[in-house]
Amino acid sequence: QVQLVESGGGLVQPGGSLRLSCAASGRIFGVNHRAWYRQAPGKQRELVATISSDGSTSYADSVKGRFTISRDNAKNTIYLQMNSLKPEDTAVYYCYAGKYCDGRGYCTSTYWGQGTQVTVST
Repeated sequence: QVQLVESGGGLVQPGGSLRLSCAASGRIFGVNHRAWYRQAPGKQRELVATISSDGSTSYADSVKGRFTISRDNAKNTIYLQMNSLKPEDTAVYYCYAGKYCDGRGYCTSTYWGQGTQVTVST
């Protein structure tokens, strides 16, 4: 099993910044794909950003240029730096990890964190 623990959520004004962290522990050997998802009230969970073991990243169009995903391999932790936040970024943000993922995104095992609330409001 892999355990994922997120932190860093909170309340921020529009235009502000937050940094989310997600630490992985347990049987992490084989994890080669990490990502952030979010789910707003009444909406489906959506992919925000991904980072693979080779360092390649991808972003949802709605966050490109504002969010940055990164990782610290020594700490088994990924981050999501969120700048220029908008009210529509309000959601529960979930950390994701996949083991032995292939180029098509199929992973033999997947894991989720418990989620952290991000609220962008005046």
